[in-house]
Amino acid sequence: MSLLLLLCSLAVFLLLGVSVAYSLGLAALTWFVCIRPELTVVLPQRLFAGMDSYALIALPLFILMGQLMNASGITSRLIGFCLLFVGRLRGGLGLVNVAASMLFGGISGSSASDTASIGSVLIPEMESRGYPKTFAAGITVASSTMGMIIPPSVPMVIYAVTAQVSVGKLFLGGLIPGLLVGMLQLILVSWTARRRSYPVEEVSKARHEVRREVVQSLYVLIMPVFVVGTVVGGVATATESAALGVLYATLIGFFVTRHLTMTKFVDALRSAARTSSLIMIIIAFSQVFIWVLAYERVPETIAGYVISLGLSPVLMMGLIAAIVLLAGTFIDVSPAILLLTPVFLPAANQAGVSPVLFGVVLVSGLAVGACTPPVGNCLNVCSAVSGLKIGDIFKGASLFLLANLVVLFLLIVFPQLVLELPQRLMP
Repeated sequence: MSLLLLLCSLAVFLLLGVSVAYSLGLAALTWFVCIRPELTVVLPQRLFAGMDSYALIALPLFILMGQLMNASGITSRLIGFCLLFVGRLRGGLGLVNVAASMLFGGISGSSASDTASIGSVLIPEMESRGYPKTFAAGITVASSTMGMIIPPSVPMVIYAVTAQVSVGKLFLGGLIPGLLVGMLQLILVSWTARRRSYPVEEVSKARHEVRREVVQSLYVLIMPVFVVGTVVGGVATATESAALGVLYATLIGFFVTRHLTMTKFVDALRSAARTSSLIMIIIAFSQVFIWVLAYERVPETIAGYVISLGLSPVLMMGLIAAIVLLAGTFIDVSPAILLLTPVFLPAANQAGVSPVLFGVVLVSGLAVGACTPPVGNCLNVCSAVSGLKIGDIFKGASLFLLANLVVLFLLIVFPQLVLELPQRLMP
């Protein structure tokens, strides 16, 4: 009865249009007041305890790093670099869109940043070259999912804190899946471009120009290696690595590209603080809600039920992935990670599933949800950039999201795609 009250109150608040963070907090408050008023003193304690984690310091720093790299004008540099290699192929700008997202995903760590930065440049350009606007917006949204999977990844940091898992191992675990998504999307774009006779770009093949473009892009290309490599190599913690990334991005913006001004720097600080505070609010209220679930023994009950089904690890992860895909259409990425992890991770652990594999599958599934109506954060960002309706963008993205679903299936069937690098480099 008490659990029913908790879940029904959450559903009511969500239906009333209350944001997910406050719905979680209000549902927990309703449970405290109606079921256990004597435990209300726990509520403020859990609010602060949920945010009291050293690893969470990395979160605003990674967000700030992405903001600074955006303000430093690296998007045009990435696009120019990618155009050099795939622009001369049929549908070159579509291929550039995917390739730039692969590189940008390893820099910003955010799919929304990827969508906004690359979409604002490439969608108008692709439309002017004769590409359908829905195709341009769709591939921008679909390719941005790599920002959550390819390291560094903000959702991976949130999961690492929630599940008490090594951030470095999660970063390594997401590398191969992210690259697989990118490769499959490149194949789909190339196939679509040939069927629809999309244009070929004129790209200089002069050796000195190619060399100059590569040299000028080196500072961008080494960014992911610099940030992730310090964590994997044991040189720095994830928090220290994020701070080094902020320093690197600041130096690049002020002294290399010279696109970063004090005004843009302050704007980046404000934007990062605003985004981080929103995520922290979600974390705080979700921790209260999760405490109530734990008090009601929901994780243990679900774990026991799932284990009683006698499912193999593959079937169990398949079931969890299906639930994640469904939840991702209604819940944003951060609250979904915070809610689903304590509920399903115990069952996965008892079945012998690595928490690293669980985390990568969880984030990969939620990445699809970020591009799926009605909540889809990336869809909303792309709609603001392109002026298209969310439904039209989703139609354009649906073919390319098949790559994500195929990779998600492969991760479940062949877990070594996730576990090989962490086991070899961080045993």
